[in-house]
Amino acid sequence: MTALRDARPSPHDARRQSAQDMAAAEIAAREVSDRAEGEAYVASVCFKHGPPRLLGVELEYTVHDAVDPGLPLSRTRLADALGPYAPRTLVPDSPEQPLPAGSTFTLEPGGQAEISTAPHSSFRALCEAADADLAYVADLLAATGLRLGSRGIDPFRPPKRLLHTPRYAAMERRFAPAGTGGITMMCSTAALQVCVDTGQPHELPHRWAAAHALGPVLLALFANSRWHAGVDTGCASARWLAVMDTDTCRTAAQRTGGDPAEAWARRVLDTPLLLLRRDDGPWDAPSELTFADWIDGGGAATSLPRPTLADLDYHLTTLFTPVRPHGYLELRYLDAQPLESWEHPVALLAALFSRQSLVESVLEVCEPVADRWSEAARHGLGDPRIAAAARTIADLGCSALSSLDLPEHRIVHIADAVDRRLRRGERK
Repeated sequence: MTALRDARPSPHDARRQSAQDMAAAEIAAREVSDRAEGEAYVASVCFKHGPPRLLGVELEYTVHDAVDPGLPLSRTRLADALGPYAPRTLVPDSPEQPLPAGSTFTLEPGGQAEISTAPHSSFRALCEAADADLAYVADLLAATGLRLGSRGIDPFRPPKRLLHTPRYAAMERRFAPAGTGGITMMCSTAALQVCVDTGQPHELPHRWAAAHALGPVLLALFANSRWHAGVDTGCASARWLAVMDTDTCRTAAQRTGGDPAEAWARRVLDTPLLLLRRDDGPWDAPSELTFADWIDGGGAATSLPRPTLADLDYHLTTLFTPVRPHGYLELRYLDAQPLESWEHPVALLAALFSRQSLVESVLEVCEPVADRWSEAARHGLGDPRIAAAARTIADLGCSALSSLDLPEHRIVHIADAVDRRLRRGERK
């Protein structure tokens, strides 16, 4: 893969890429004329259809001193460890090299590491690429005495922003009046995010609804973020509680039913702006100004330039819902898992979404607990209704692991690990 990436493009390829870039720039610069155009654009870019075959993961981890994990993390030490792989949010002139197996490396505001794989049609290939790049990043950090964490929230340190960008500064100011949820989500949490295809148009409503309904069940099953900043919160997933306490209009689960694309597009335009990108000055947006208001041009929007499709694209990045459509479905509700076991929940999800009949079974099992996000975060499998659904979902998913291209011993290993989590969680 490295040789392919380093190969110089042919003049024909370069010209084609240049033409594509120019066309994309022209589209992005186009002003949004009215709400209908904005909603149509959101629906088209967020929900792309086709046979469900691709899978991707985003692996987030807190970063710690290997000897004393409670020590503050410094920008200089992190930059030295990452070298040419450091993102420009940390080192502005970094070459931002992709990781050897092709994953993209980024940092969250508190210095959490994020490895985002390319999409793969093979679960085994996905695991091989993610494991290779995860091990590479772990080795880079280890060379300077750092290590990756293993929980969904920092057990040792209070939240502190490490990255100084206009985006993160404005976000911190916006979230502060509501309490500590926002800064905690930004700087102390780490998630395992799984990306699955939306499927064909007739499959989408069930896949969309099942992705949401699974949330409380899988959140509870794989919750591991009870301790934060040296304090026992008493909750199964303090990470998810921080997300829920951030900004409800942009973090609450989407209601399912009806046309997912239409409903999502309406929500996006009715969500207040979190940020306004500027060449100079802070990126704070007028309070309660929605994107639809900006298009209309009244009130606080009268002094703003007309919004473009690029502005709408950026607005999409400021919604942090448990299931976020990006042309595929990004499932964002899982706590980060230890390095050696991140594939367990991903395998379960890949198996459950491998056939439409399974998707429909998932929805039937999980729908009665689909709104129990708070109970899942607070009590995990201690909630009897969620625990009952989790047992059935584990059976369904583990029975379907044979649909993945994995050797039998790994299937047995994953099924055993899921069973242990069930039994351990139900005893608490």
